[in-house]
Amino acid sequence: MMSSESLAGADDSITRWFEDEFGGTVVELARQTRWRPVWFATVDKDGERHELVVRGDRTDMPLIFPLRHEMTFQKLLGDHGIPVATVRGWIDEPEAYVMDMVAGQEHFPDTPDDERDAAVDDYLAILSRLHALPIEPFVDAGIRRAGDPSQSGMIGLDRYEVHYRSLKQNPDPFLEFTTGWLRRNPVDSKGREAPIVWDSGQFHHADGGIVAVLDLELAHVGDPMMDLAAWRMRDTIVGYGDFAKLYARYEELSGTPIDLAAIRWHHMHFTLSNLLAMSHALKDPSPASDLMTNVQWCYETNLFATEAWAEELAIDLPTIDMPEPRTSEADRGHMHMVRALRNISTDDQFVQHELRTLFRLARHLQRRDEIGDAVAEADLDDLETLLGTRPDTWREGEAKLEAFVLDDTTGAHDEALVRLFHARNLRAHMLLGPAGSAMAHHHTIQPFK
Repeated sequence: MMSSESLAGADDSITRWFEDEFGGTVVELARQTRWRPVWFATVDKDGERHELVVRGDRTDMPLIFPLRHEMTFQKLLGDHGIPVATVRGWIDEPEAYVMDMVAGQEHFPDTPDDERDAAVDDYLAILSRLHALPIEPFVDAGIRRAGDPSQSGMIGLDRYEVHYRSLKQNPDPFLEFTTGWLRRNPVDSKGREAPIVWDSGQFHHADGGIVAVLDLELAHVGDPMMDLAAWRMRDTIVGYGDFAKLYARYEELSGTPIDLAAIRWHHMHFTLSNLLAMSHALKDPSPASDLMTNVQWCYETNLFATEAWAEELAIDLPTIDMPEPRTSEADRGHMHMVRALRNISTDDQFVQHELRTLFRLARHLQRRDEIGDAVAEADLDDLETLLGTRPDTWREGEAKLEAFVLDDTTGAHDEALVRLFHARNLRAHMLLGPAGSAMAHHHTIQPFK
């Protein structure tokens, strides 16, 4: 995990690497305005300009697979003819790897439907080729694989749980329920093994084709059905098309049938990936953490999770009423801070990004002051119905609910718990920002049925 100290001296270290190892002169170096440290570099080498990307480690959590593992997998894909950005080398301090910048466009904001469909079809063809690659070169290079092929669908859950439990300090009844359910109802991968990207649907495209597959942070040797499941969430903001048709096309391209039961299980697990990774960072964010991005991701995908469990268990989910905002002595301060952060601007894109993050945090705190107490009371009301007694505080409620979840080893209360957690997730989502704001908008994921 990259520290604030590493970030502070990163520009000088990266510049020296380009001079000493790449043999060029840095013309321009700029950090990307995003949650993970990434730098864009223009480097002159022997009179030729190179556009390069430096991809660093995370600042708010250890990576599920090490950064060098990601680089190795990416290089192996390139060696086997899968379109990826060419890897140029490794930087020791700060830990990062260097790759070529790739052309093309992310997502489909202004892409005609036929061009989007062609690009997605090309991506499916790439996945089918990737899944047909021999696993031996990847295993020999140290790419993670389950100890037994029958467990190829569980390695991701295992890695996420190791991370989550190594940092857990407080009760987390929602994750204990969902991970417990997945353990009680494990996926049957039927021994399928292939190189997989897992966090699928990330690429640059141009003219109806894929320029490069991107972001291989979670890549490993696992069940290829994981690649068909994970991009369902990203579809809510990207829009790849009808997944039933995409799955049928994958079957046609790969010559192998999909396993819909496994895809459903992998989708359920992947809805937890943000919270499993970020639960500690939400409670104790590092100085370099993009807190509101992490909070928004987790609150949104927590709703995806309870929606997925409800679909799997064939149950209806509750709706909740929006609490009336209260007034308090903090109103003036919140309003003034939100207004000030909204109106401050700068030509420095990174500083502007930081200001935008703080603006979102200010609105979140304002919203929590307006309805936070009502949300906490409603959560305690639900616990009284479930437990038979009302906890005195929110913290006591978390501990008692976790104990209740852990005691239910047979799943007798699964339906009641899914409904309770969904109501809690809806209320938490309301705290992201004012009603009607982009932060508080919940996207609809494609159902399986």
